[in-house]
Amino acid sequence: MAISEFEIKRIEKLVGQYVERRRPAAHLRHQLDISFRITGQSFEIFEIRPQWNDPTKKIESPIAKATFVKSRKNWKLYWMRADGKWHAYQPFPSSAALEKILEAIEQDRHYCFWG
Repeated sequence: MAISEFEIKRIEKLVGQYVERRRPAAHLRHQLDISFRITGQSFEIFEIRPQWNDPTKKIESPIAKATFVKSRKNWKLYWMRADGKWHAYQPFPSSAALEKILEAIEQDRHYCFWG
């Protein structure tokens, strides 16, 4: 079952506000920017920058992903390891509150999201 339209709007608002606070200054965004997307039951936060050998192409690097498990009414938080796969963020693997997930991403106690 897909996320409801109401939940999508809530995600867009909360994650959008979070990403907007983290974005670099407007004059730097052509070199580095941060955005998010909602796909299915998940949202992903990622960084956007020009490809080093072809600045006309943009590349995206994942920062964090959270998936809503509707049956448990719980968000699961993931980080991208060097193996290119999403792994559960063990210090804070899940929460019923989206705000707590965003807080865990911001605090980044183990330097998995923001380095």
